[in-house]
Amino acid sequence: MDSGRRTIGRMAERTILTADELASVRQPYRAARLLPRRVYHDPAIHHWEREQFLRRDWVIVGREAEAPQPGTYFTAELDDEPLLIIHGRDGELRAFYNVCRHRGTAVVEEPCGKAVRFQCPYHAWIYDLEGRLVRAKHTDDLEDFSFDDFGLNSVRLETWQGFVFVNLDPAAAPLAAQLGDLVERFERFDFAALRPARRITYDVAANWKFVAENYSECYHCPGLHPHLNKLTPYDVGGEYEPNGAWQGGWMELIAGAETMALDGGMGSRCGRPAMSGMTAQDERRIDYYIVWPTTLLSIHPDYLLVHYLTLDGPSRTQIVCDFLFPESTIAMPDFDPSDAIAFWDLTNSQDWHVCELQQRGTRSRSWVSGRYSSLEESVHAFDQMVADRYAGDGVVSPRTTHQRKDVSPDRATAAAPPEASRNGHGTSNGRVAVRAAARAKATVGAQPTVGTAEDPE
Repeated sequence: MDSGRRTIGRMAERTILTADELASVRQPYRAARLLPRRVYHDPAIHHWEREQFLRRDWVIVGREAEAPQPGTYFTAELDDEPLLIIHGRDGELRAFYNVCRHRGTAVVEEPCGKAVRFQCPYHAWIYDLEGRLVRAKHTDDLEDFSFDDFGLNSVRLETWQGFVFVNLDPAAAPLAAQLGDLVERFERFDFAALRPARRITYDVAANWKFVAENYSECYHCPGLHPHLNKLTPYDVGGEYEPNGAWQGGWMELIAGAETMALDGGMGSRCGRPAMSGMTAQDERRIDYYIVWPTTLLSIHPDYLLVHYLTLDGPSRTQIVCDFLFPESTIAMPDFDPSDAIAFWDLTNSQDWHVCELQQRGTRSRSWVSGRYSSLEESVHAFDQMVADRYAGDGVVSPRTTHQRKDVSPDRATAAAPPEASRNGHGTSNGRVAVRAAARAKATVGAQPTVGTAEDPE
C-alpha cells in the first residue's frame, strides 16, 4: 500500500515503542492519538532520546556572534559532553571536546573569552587555536607518542543563520540534510546579524516534549493568554508544509497591531524598524518554528525570539530565552525592548505552569493518550517527528497542514484556484484563495484593548 511517506536517511538502531503505539500516532491526525504516557516519564525512554536525538542529530549550542574574531571562544554542553567552540586564526569556527588528552581535565573553565592558546590547568599541556597539541613537557622519551595524535578531539560543527550546530556523530549526514527546505525558506533573512538584548533562563518541571507541544498550538490561548489572543487570534493562522526536520506555522496580527507587547501592540515597536528581509506579509504575522530537536524560533517583524531547550531528566527542562535584535536597532538612542520582554516573560511563565501541571497529571495511571482537537494538527506534526524517530524505520509520516486555521482543509482546498497553490513563502496546499475573506472575518470588530494585560510581577 502506498502511504505517501518519505524516508529519513538515518535509521535508529532499535525502536522504543510498540508497533501499536507508533501506529496510533502516525495516523492522519483526525484518527490519531497523542504520544503514550510513558514517553514523558520513563527514564529508559529519556535515555534513548538522549542517545538518538542529542547524540546523532544536529543540535544548536550557541551563536557565531559568541566567538566573532580569531582567538575568541565559548564553552557549551550537549548531553553532559563539555564542548569548546573556537574561532581559529584562519577564520574557521571549530568545536572540540573540552577535555585534555592527557588525563581528562577540562581545559577551559571560563564560559567565554579570548586566548592565543589553551593551557590545561593541571599539567600544562598546551593546544593552539586549531586544537593541535603544541607542548607537553616530559614526553620526549615516550614510545609511540606524537603531538599529531594528541590534539583535542574534534566535534563536527556547521553554522546556519548565525546559529552554531554541532553533531556528536561523526557519520551523520550534513546539516543541510536535516534542515531540508528550511534553508530556502529562510534565505531572505539575515539572522546572523542579530545580537542579544536580553536572556532569561527558566527551570521547568516538565518533559521537553510537553514544552514543544505547547509551543506548537494556540488552542489554549483564549483562556491562558488573553493578552496574546487579542493581538493574534488563536484561530487565524496556518501551518507550513515542511520537507525537513522542522515544523512551523504563523499567526496573524490584528489590524493596527505592530508586534507583540503588553500595551496591546499599538505603536509598541517604538520606532524599531523591521528586520532585514521582512516582507509586507511578514510584518503582519508572527511565525513560529521548531527546529529539530530542541530549538524554538519565533519571528516577529522587529525581533527574533529564541528558546533553547536542555533536557534535564524525563521530568525537567531548562529553557534559555534570547531576544535578538538588529545591531542598528540596539544602537538607537531610545532602544527599549522591555515591552517585548515583559510580554513574553508573562506568556512563558503561563505556559511553563500548565506544562508542569500536565507533567503532574499524566503521571496518573488513569490517563491514556488523548485525541487531537481540530486546532492541534501542528502538535500532531511534532509528535509525528518524534514517533518517526522512535520507529527507526526511515519513514517520514505525511503531515496534515492547514493553510488557515479558520477554514477547514476541505473547504480551503475547494475554494482555492489552481494558480494559488503556492504563496510567496513556498507554502503549498492550494489554500491561498481563502485568505482575503478570512482576514476580513477575523478583523471585523476586532479592535484591541490597550493596557489590560496583567503585570508579570
